[in-house]
Amino acid sequence: MAGGNEGLGPAEVEVVDLCRELISIDTSNYGDHSGPGERAAAEYVAEKLDEVGVEATIYESHPGRSSVVARIAGTDPGRAPLLIHGHLDVVPADAADWTHHPFSGEIADGCIWGRGAIDMKNMDAMVLAVLRQRLREGRRPPRDIVLAFTADEEAGGSWGAQWLVDRHPDLFADCTEAISEVGGFSFTAGDDRRLYLIETAEKGIAWMKLTARGTAGHGSMVNDDNAVTELADAISRLGRHEFPIRLTKTVRLFLEEVCEAYGIEFREDDVEETVARLGPIAGMIGATLRNTVNPTVLNGGYKANVIPGSATAEVDGRFLPGMEEEYFAEIDRLLGPKVSREFIHHLPSVETDFEGGIVSAMADSLLAEDPGAKAVPYCLSGGTDAKSFQRLGIRNFGFVPLKLPPELNFSGMFHGVDERVPVDGLRFGVRVLDRFIDLS
Repeated sequence: MAGGNEGLGPAEVEVVDLCRELISIDTSNYGDHSGPGERAAAEYVAEKLDEVGVEATIYESHPGRSSVVARIAGTDPGRAPLLIHGHLDVVPADAADWTHHPFSGEIADGCIWGRGAIDMKNMDAMVLAVLRQRLREGRRPPRDIVLAFTADEEAGGSWGAQWLVDRHPDLFADCTEAISEVGGFSFTAGDDRRLYLIETAEKGIAWMKLTARGTAGHGSMVNDDNAVTELADAISRLGRHEFPIRLTKTVRLFLEEVCEAYGIEFREDDVEETVARLGPIAGMIGATLRNTVNPTVLNGGYKANVIPGSATAEVDGRFLPGMEEEYFAEIDRLLGPKVSREFIHHLPSVETDFEGGIVSAMADSLLAEDPGAKAVPYCLSGGTDAKSFQRLGIRNFGFVPLKLPPELNFSGMFHGVDERVPVDGLRFGVRVLDRFIDLS
């Protein structure tokens, strides 16, 4: 463990145990209802809030699939509330692949190890630790805080945030801004310079099922209307297609800030060269330069000597903010007239401006704890529960403040093996979040 507890505040001490205990509750999400669900974690969170006088309600969308919502009154009832949301589910993990058991919450090499350590039980623990300390000390936030610890984010939120927004929109109706995951972490850009990436945008999601239909027949016959052939051609066109670079306002601003930090000229005609300098996060950032589509599943036929009447495939499509119409027009062109598509999962893109009081609060709270900090916006290639909450007009920001060692491949641990979070990073995040609540 990184050092002892001397000189640490109560939240900095407690966040370690909270994170470990949350990780030890297996909330694996298999994309259906076969897993353990989030109920045990929801009850844990509700109990921790109840201990400091916060009334929390557990909402169960399906047996075992549980979310927690609570509201903490601020000192200025005239201000719009801040929504802080985090999900309780995690992607599955095979213990045989891990150095330390994924549901142990073990501390080793200065880190807490386990599934959810960064995605995102770390933030759940930081929020609980900060608010528990504040309420014990009688320090109310300046404005109301609405807390939402959700189910099912790892499968798109149908049984979590989407369900809450559909069934209980009144819980969040007066919120104007929100913070949650996949942002606020540091990227070392020099000896004493760290860029903290604040998520202000997300690509849209289009998981699609493709179907080609043809004429069924005997495998020995000549058949120029073969569904498998038609589908294979279409999948090949999709998989090999390179969409053009499209710089959204968020991505452009991020690249300009990176170039300034490195002391190099921003060249719009060679942005991939800039991204290549970013090391471990290059893959995450590179995926936000253009729309993408990747074939992932292929099915067709049932016997070697039978030409099937249809064949199907599934693809993972992601489109940049403001480019949905252009994206699907290109997808349809590549598919051709003999292959149809339908959505398995379709969620919008998200983007908000990197400005306003909440952005200043994030930047100032980071700078107070790290003199080498600079907050910059970035676009996430994946998706979060922000997609659901934006339907209520809420501005969403990814802000889980973590000061990370430069050698840690942080982005590579999302859904990866040996997921872990530095103990010192958690404690840093607690201090930043405490300041942020006062400033926001």
